[in-house]
Amino acid sequence: MDQRPWHRFYTENIPLEVEDSGLTLPQKLDRTAAVWPNRTATIFEGGRMTFGQLKDAVDRLATSLVAMGIRPGDRVAIQLPNLPQAVIAYYGVLRTGGVAVMTNPMYVSREVEHQFNDAGVKAAIVLDAFWVKTVRGVRHELKTLEHVILTRIADWLPFPKNHLFPLVGKKSGMIVTVDPTDRIMWLKDILARTPANPPHVNWDPDSLANLQYTGGTTGVSKGAMLTHRNLSMNVEQTMAWFQGLVPGGEVGLAALPFFHSFGLTVCMNLAIACGATQILVPNPRDIPKLVHLIHKYRPTLFPAVPAMFNAINQFPGIDKLDISSIKGCFSGSAPLPMEVLEKFERLTGGKITEGFGMTESSPVTHANPLYGVRKAGSIGVPVPSTDSKIVDLEEGTHDVAVGEDGELILRGPQVMRGYWNSPDDTAVTLRNGWLYTGDIAKMDEDGFFYIVGRKKDMIIAGGYNIYPREIDEILYEHPKVLEAAAVGIPDARRGETVKAFVVLRPGETATEEDIIAYCRERLAPYKVPRIVEFRDDLPKSTIGKVLRRVLRDEELARNKA
Repeated sequence: MDQRPWHRFYTENIPLEVEDSGLTLPQKLDRTAAVWPNRTATIFEGGRMTFGQLKDAVDRLATSLVAMGIRPGDRVAIQLPNLPQAVIAYYGVLRTGGVAVMTNPMYVSREVEHQFNDAGVKAAIVLDAFWVKTVRGVRHELKTLEHVILTRIADWLPFPKNHLFPLVGKKSGMIVTVDPTDRIMWLKDILARTPANPPHVNWDPDSLANLQYTGGTTGVSKGAMLTHRNLSMNVEQTMAWFQGLVPGGEVGLAALPFFHSFGLTVCMNLAIACGATQILVPNPRDIPKLVHLIHKYRPTLFPAVPAMFNAINQFPGIDKLDISSIKGCFSGSAPLPMEVLEKFERLTGGKITEGFGMTESSPVTHANPLYGVRKAGSIGVPVPSTDSKIVDLEEGTHDVAVGEDGELILRGPQVMRGYWNSPDDTAVTLRNGWLYTGDIAKMDEDGFFYIVGRKKDMIIAGGYNIYPREIDEILYEHPKVLEAAAVGIPDARRGETVKAFVVLRPGETATEEDIIAYCRERLAPYKVPRIVEFRDDLPKSTIGKVLRRVLRDEELARNKA
């Protein structure tokens, strides 16, 4: 790559380009397990699994999946929170040459049905509670699903917690009864009876590894096709950026969900590649638990979203606790307020690097230097082997001047192959080797980038991407609703939250609680509107399109008044 203005801000030992090792993620697990077989790979509720034990479980699962008929290219859904089983399942699927379809545990049945059918899922590895509450009800609508493997939270709990969990789980709804007539298998049984004899796979680094689902400008969920090379190279890029990582010597707090590309790469895959221990956190919103784990296990790495940093800052008595083990943090998914950054760094003595990424780019593309120049409000500079620029908003065909707003585009080895079964969307997003992000940004004279808006109307609440079109469609299904539009509005805790503007049909009445309850039955919890405003009409363009941005601007102006 030619010299770029941001390269002079690369701190010592950060290369302009990263080398492609040619290793897939399963091969990186093999390497780590060979070097550190007895080092702890995961900690969950006090229970520990070594890298040697992890590799053994992965090989056993892969052996079983192949015996079921899973072949290279077959899609296998994984619907699990951050548990040891999630790590085993992900690497087990990849080891067969299969394609992992990471599924949000909070999805309702309608969302699961769409994703499984769109991906053509042949097998699914699911938590028993999600099976009973979400998947089982649409089992007969899942056209390609042949095999279901279930696991329980208690299966990987240490003694005596595995025996005590049923008492606690009943209160949380995580203890369920699986119908004995269901055609399912249990992961724990599979691993106990299957030898570790996985098939040899002739790896093509450019073959498909993940279908990582995301929304889009239309609101329809699409599968970003991520290859083995995409994922492996993004791990290498991230490792190169975090100078000072000690191979076999780090401990990471894995609170970002693995179903999201941020958590998948920067928590799970990075840890396995560099031999770091992962402290697994199934519920990232349990701040008392997070603080306890930091204090007890002394993590050195903590990738998180701004809402998590802020919640820890505000935790009662945090100033009296020693959380100084943390030395490096990666913040993404939403803007990080400077006061949040500064307080967290005072509490820990560590450093936070704010960055940027997309599902379509595996996801990491930009970051502020961890120990060099950091610019407030900036997403930083492109990471090694990544090029980026700002182009005009109308056609996206010519570069704009330094400091001028335009669309952020980028290219690099981490950029997806395209969208699954969506050639039209692929053609819009991937053009002449560049990924068009849909984000409005600017670049300063030093090559630092700043996000200033979104061409897409995506809402980011608590680190989750929410697409208003999907919420609109649910609102329009309500028998009393004539028109509706969802927007993201500022929220001190979540960054943004969802507000719905609703016009009722003539003669109908409804309350805010009615609308929210209706959405709660049909959407994942984080997508449900928190506020509903009833109006006589909605602002529209001359062709009758609802002007969502006008609604948001009105809301912002109202908050400033």
